[in-house]
Amino acid sequence: MTQPGNDIRTSTRRLTLRRLMLTLAFMLTAGIAVCLAAPKWEPLKTERTDVVSVVRDSDTEIRTARGVIIVSAARPVQIKVYTILGQLVSRENLPAGTHQLAVQAHGVYIIKTADLTCKVAL
Repeated sequence: MTQPGNDIRTSTRRLTLRRLMLTLAFMLTAGIAVCLAAPKWEPLKTERTDVVSVVRDSDTEIRTARGVIIVSAARPVQIKVYTILGQLVSRENLPAGTHQLAVQAHGVYIIKTADLTCKVAL
């Protein structure tokens, strides 16, 4: 035979456990959405001092800085960024000028343009 207080405690525990599970599910879903959000190229507003040149040809230069890939192009260029495992991180048609892509995860990336392909470590 159950005591009168046990049913209330059991239902309270179940409710608390359900709330906890829903909260964790929401946090996990939100975290995945943030991680999966594609990084965006944006114009470089100020020149950085920590930039390292990776590769250059007559029209395009690819540089890196802490957590950032920087592309300078004299004409519009299509650029693709892949992880070292071949997963596409970004594909964008950039206008002429200097643009940067902030990359969330540290690692090795492959950068391809029409004329250049290089490997960078961030």
